Amino acid sequence: MIDEQALWAHLDALAKPRRSLGRLEQLAVTLALTQARRDPRTRPRRVVLFAGDHGCVADGVSAWPSAVTGMMVGTILSGTATSNALAATHECPLRLVDVGVAGPRAIDPPAFFRDARIGDGSASLAHGPALTRDQFEAAWHVGVEEADRAVAEGAAVLIAGEMGIGNTTPAACLTALLTGIDPDAAVGRGAGADDAILATKTQVVTRAVTRAAVLLDADAVTAIASVCGYEIAAMAGFYARGGALGCTLLLDGYVATAAALVAERLRPGTRRRMIAGHRSAEPGHAAALDSLGLEPVLAWDMRLGEASGALVALPLLDAAAALLTDVARLDAIGADRAD
Repeated sequence: MIDEQALWAHLDALAKPRRSLGRLEQLAVTLALTQARRDPRTRPRRVVLFAGDHGCVADGVSAWPSAVTGMMVGTILSGTATSNALAATHECPLRLVDVGVAGPRAIDPPAFFRDARIGDGSASLAHGPALTRDQFEAAWHVGVEEADRAVAEGAAVLIAGEMGIGNTTPAACLTALLTGIDPDAAVGRGAGADDAILATKTQVVTRAVTRAAVLLDADAVTAIASVCGYEIAAMAGFYARGGALGCTLLLDGYVATAAALVAERLRPGTRRRMIAGHRSAEPGHAAALDSLGLEPVLAWDMRLGEASGALVALPLLDAAAALLTDVARLDAIGADRAD
């Protein structure tokens, strides 16, 4: 175990001007605290993409049809999606887990694919609960199993990503429900919603959050399930289990952070293992990060999903770890600091 003061003392004793690496030093401290050790590891690492469809797409909350989820799953399976490219570039093994995509299952899928489908997409939260408690818990358990597998294979850094057309709608619901911000402030344009779609999405989110809020104090799991999605529940389980096992949890964008809010609500203290890879262009993302007490590594207005923002931030964790573990101390080179 190590505390923050000891980490800063170590950084200040290194062969460099004091605090000369700015926010990289803060990231190094944060990374070390997530693992409770002065010599944090960033390898091996693992990115797991969870995929699911959403019934609310039929209610006009997205500019894209649900069929695109399956198309993008196929692209990831072919190894040619953005997530594949970034994961390969940064030597981060990728897994794809189908927890709720409608349509036929993959034929002869690659070894990195897992079919854990619980249902053919969530029900529409515009009209009632998106998931039952049992469905939520089943998806959560899929995430737990993936974290167990990653840690058993040595992973020190875990990244969760998602693929699911329409999933910024449940993300907005969860953000409003769990942070207390107004639903209007939680809703954004997702993957290109126009003004009419945005208005519909806001109405849907407002109604769903109003229903869920009545249940939250008495039965948090049922309330969360009612505005959740299979892939979000799985990510939440992945975070909760990975955090409990001592991994650094590198968060992606708005949907992934909504899952992080769920993990923290149901397994308090999980946030201490989290680092926010970036702040997305979605307006509710900043409120979600603030609620978790996280400062994003990047603020580049990314909004793709697929763990892309977290993967872009990943090399900075490598740099932060190297600073703590590979730089000589001033006293080791016979130098004294004037200050």
